[in-house]
Amino acid sequence: MRTPFVFGKTVSGDAFTDREKETEKLVSNFKYGVNTFLVSPRRWGKTSLVKKAKSLAENKKLKIVYVDVQQCRSKEDFCERFASAVLSQTSSKMDELLENARLFLNRFSFGVNASADMSGEMSLKLQLSPKEQSREDLLQLPENIAKRKEINIVVCIDEFQQIGKYDDSLQFQIELRSVWQHHELTSYCLFGSRKHMMESLFDDSSKPFYKFGDIIYLQRIPVEYWVKYITGKFKEANKSITNEQAEWIVSRVDGNSSYVQQLSWYVFQRTENVVDEEILNDALDELISQCGEVFESKTENLTAYQLNFLKAISDGNHSGFSTAKIIEDYKLGSSANVSIIKKSLMDKELITIENKEINISDPIMELWLKREF
Repeated sequence: MRTPFVFGKTVSGDAFTDREKETEKLVSNFKYGVNTFLVSPRRWGKTSLVKKAKSLAENKKLKIVYVDVQQCRSKEDFCERFASAVLSQTSSKMDELLENARLFLNRFSFGVNASADMSGEMSLKLQLSPKEQSREDLLQLPENIAKRKEINIVVCIDEFQQIGKYDDSLQFQIELRSVWQHHELTSYCLFGSRKHMMESLFDDSSKPFYKFGDIIYLQRIPVEYWVKYITGKFKEANKSITNEQAEWIVSRVDGNSSYVQQLSWYVFQRTENVVDEEILNDALDELISQCGEVFESKTENLTAYQLNFLKAISDGNHSGFSTAKIIEDYKLGSSANVSIIKKSLMDKELITIENKEINISDPIMELWLKREF
């Protein structure tokens, strides 16, 4: 038996709720070769959305490649992961994969570790010789394969904001843009879990990826969709939860998609027949406690000023941090220091700014802060 609520991994099938408009737009961009930036806070379902759109749009004449570059620590790592994914996911059999590797990477000295998993899906890991590397050849790979096979390709790159951490990052961004902007049969979907860093790549007119393509900002899934989804899952299991209780679940985690699923599961587990207030509170306590060690790790090296700033937000303050009262009440030092604190916490992805209001990025972390501080 499978859990009716999915969290901690990408969701699909009937676990994928709402997002009709975003899915339709992304599928259209894939089909018509429109470059896309996909932006939202962490755990709002970007990867699930991309994989859903991939399943709907892909066909014999349109191949959609998914690349996760989270573990790539350098330009070389990125290019090897990029090329490996393109070769693997545009080939229907191992012989074709190896043939394309030899054909399009013939200037390289490389080793190939190719295999197929139990489902038959092929994987390829390139081990390129640094002496012979030409990054442009690797970045041209999807366009060259698309021309040879007479197809279109979309390359979806997850955790794309990682490129901002590489040595000489700006030059690498220029390099990527200079190659990709000339592709006619290949388009790109670039997305990641760090909203602030993603926005910094394309919302500055001095940056290479400025106006590179369409921008989709994911919004929260409306509460009414969640309520219908949650009550429906309970009903399928002959359990009862009211609309108000389902809405309580959504509101406690601020509509964060992953947390909605996780908290719903904790409530579901505790419920034999009918949900009550004790079940709801115990489930929320479990969720906060489970995340506690992660939050301790994130806050243990923060300064007193930074912790005080987070405490101010968790107490319900979302603006006016430079006023004398908040500075004095929360011991923030000075208005100049407030600006420094705010920037450092944004860089650490601990806070976000929306509509001029400052919020803690993780809604469960906010509840944990209220409990611990």
